[in-house]
This record gives sequence, C-alpha cells and structure tokens, in this order.
Amino acid sequence: MNLFILALLKFLMYVPLTRVSYAIVSRHRLSRSGGWALLCIFCASQVLHGKLLFFLLIFHRNLLEKPAGAFDASGLSLLLLCTLGLLHSISQTPDGFLGYQRHVRFFQLLGTVAVILTILGIYYQMTRMLLVGVVLFAVLYIVLVGIYLYLWTQIRFLMRYRKQLLKAVSIALPFLTVRMVYGVLSMLSWDRYRIYSVTGWDLAAFGNNGEWQIYFTMKFLMEFAVVIIYSVAGHMLPLTEDYKIPESYQDECLLSRPHC
Repeated sequence: MNLFILALLKFLMYVPLTRVSYAIVSRHRLSRSGGWALLCIFCASQVLHGKLLFFLLIFHRNLLEKPAGAFDASGLSLLLLCTLGLLHSISQTPDGFLGYQRHVRFFQLLGTVAVILTILGIYYQMTRMLLVGVVLFAVLYIVLVGIYLYLWTQIRFLMRYRKQLLKAVSIALPFLTVRMVYGVLSMLSWDRYRIYSVTGWDLAAFGNNGEWQIYFTMKFLMEFAVVIIYSVAGHMLPLTEDYKIPESYQDECLLSRPHC
C-alpha cells in the first residue's frame, strides 16, 4: 500500500479523534480517566506514526521496518491497557471505590514489559526476548477476556452507565481480538525463517513488506473500529450521572462491594 495514502489516512482519521479523546479525558477526573487517557495517547501516537511515514517518503523506505515494528508493539499495548482501564472503571461503585488496584497495576506493568521486550527483540533480532514479549501480550489479552466475562456475571451490581460501557467493550472486543492476532503474527514474522524451520508456518504475509490487504484489514481497520467505538461511548455516555443515583441502590452496591 502506498505510504502516502496510509499517512494521509492516519492524519485524516486520528487528528480529530485525538481531539475527541482529549475532550473525553477532560470530562473525567484524572483518577477516573486512566482508560480514556490511554485512548488519547494511542490516537496521538498514530498521528506521530503518520508524520514518520511522511518523513520516510523523503528518505529510504527500508528505514520503516524497525520503527514500524516498535509502533506495532506499542499500539497493541496501548489498546489492551486502554481496555483494561475501561474494564476497571466499570467495576467502580457509587462512592468511587475501585477494587483490585494492585492487580490492575501489575497487569499494566506486564503490558509495559511486553512492549519493551518486543521492541528490543525486534531491534536486536533476539528471538527469545521477542517470544517472551509475545507471550506476555497473550497473557494480558487472556486476563482482559477473563475480567470482561467476570464483569458480565456481576452485571446486576454495576451502575447504570457502566453497564452501557461494558456493552461498548463487548462490541469492540472482536475487533481487538483480530488486532491481537495480527499483532502476534506480525511480531513473530520478524524471525519468520527460524519459526518456519520449527513450525512450518510462513509468516511473511504479516511482515511490514507483506500483503497490504492483510495489514489494512487486520490492523488499520481493527484499530480504527476500536477507537471509534470507545470514542462514541466516552462521548455519549454520561458516566458522571452514575454518581447521582438513589441511596437505596448505593446501599445495595456497597453491600456487594467485594463483587464490584
């Protein structure tokens, strides 16, 4: 796919989305906007990636490979951690209580470590480090799905608009899953010759010089779909209204706090 077209699409799509996501963050207190803040950072990183693509058009195309691998790993991590932050905020009670803080921080650290290991593995062609990063991404995704399923079992304890936000995550999750699959295969493609010799899988189509149709469908469109869904939810749902509820409901949720 032409780099100019890709860079232009990123600008046209993510410049306004960066402003929208920033406005969403501004509507929430800092302590409640972790997921939204990461969404804003992701959008800004895509604008930066678009600038990088324009820069690479002037110079040599081969310079794209390693920066593109770094953006691929960091972008996937930001979307996963954004979803983790949103799921965590969904469990919030009317008095502002957020449980499992240590667990969430641990998984945030896990996502950060996964990015670092993956980028280092790509830059220095260190297969083991790359594979560890991929495994950590997979673990983080499995944890997200587990938290998502658990929240659905506790749906009756969730506040009104948190329930709606959970439904938005439900819509976005299939797109995030496809993006996750592409991310793993793309990262593994950096050492595809060794992987092919062991597994027989040819991952060349998922590399930066692979099929542009796969890249555009499994990465670009999936990311855009997730961002659009989260942005619409953040803009349309009056989450602050969840704190203006009858005391009877608040008492019920406080009694069930271990499950919220």
